[in-house]
Amino acid sequence: MTASFDIDALRAAVTGVDHGSFARAAAELGRSQSAVSMQLKKLEQQTGQQLFDRKGRGLVPTEAGEAMLHYARRLIALNDEA
Repeated sequence: MTASFDIDALRAAVTGVDHGSFARAAAELGRSQSAVSMQLKKLEQQTGQQLFDRKGRGLVPTEAGEAMLHYARRLIALNDEA
């Protein structure tokens, strides 16, 4: 089965981890905190795995999340290059 991921959801995940929180990611992306949270939840539903440990408003990737972030960074770079 092939999964198709929304580039905005991938960007929200990368930004959230890079900034360490939903709130900072939301501000960076010009979205609400709840919109970013929903995008991350959607990624977890698509993969069927927990990708992040939430510590308060903080965001820490799980092992599966680290693997997904590796690919997400590559896909975002290719998208932005195109």
